[in-house]
Amino acid sequence: MQSNLDRFVSSQPAASPPTISFTSQEVRDRKSAFVAYIIPATDASQVRNAVAYIRRTHASRPPTHEIAAWRFMTLKSGMTGLGGEDDFEVVSAYDDDGEKWAGGRVLSIMKQMGIMDAIVVVSRWLVGPQLTVDDEFDPLCRFGGIMLGPARFSHIETCAAEVCKHFKLQEDLKDCRTMLASLDDILAELRKEFTTLTGKPSTHKPMDYDSIGDLSKLRKLVVAREAAIKSIKVLIGKAKEQGDR
Repeated sequence: MQSNLDRFVSSQPAASPPTISFTSQEVRDRKSAFVAYIIPATDASQVRNAVAYIRRTHASRPPTHEIAAWRFMTLKSGMTGLGGEDDFEVVSAYDDDGEKWAGGRVLSIMKQMGIMDAIVVVSRWLVGPQLTVDDEFDPLCRFGGIMLGPARFSHIETCAAEVCKHFKLQEDLKDCRTMLASLDDILAELRKEFTTLTGKPSTHKPMDYDSIGDLSKLRKLVVAREAAIKSIKVLIGKAKEQGDR
């Protein structure tokens, strides 16, 4: 029987292997191990590709469960995107892969942390990725391991939250860097206009924003650039007033 995920993406074509953005620390509890992965995904085909890739990497020792949840923004049917936010909708779903209620918990973590355009996969091995010789011949391990009860959900959520936190940070850093580049372009044009009006040179030393990994520093720079734009607009306004006299 096809899983929810398989049904969701079965008609989508295969694509090139994706890049795992982050992998969580392994959480072990008795005879179980949990590891989460987060991969960018902006459509159903990328969701399918991501899960297929994770499963291939685990082919030598498949997990008991590959729990997945995904969220991405897509155009509504018949819309062009020119109408703004109303032209788009969020597609979100999950696949428990036999671990009842687990997928919904992973999706809930993604929603709480504002994760978009990504898929999170949490793999669970009932015996852990590495078995000892004794484990290999332990019927309890081979056929179900030790039952963890509700604790398993805590481990699944912990792993999912870890990769979501890292993913969110990188997305926020990227957004700040993009905004700073845009503000720098605006500021450069305004400085050029100011120089044309007044003959006074106005220069700005470009910064390598990619080398800054501190989100708070980037946000402070955004505020500083916005203030600089506001200030130079005032100066341009005064220069124009003087020129009209």
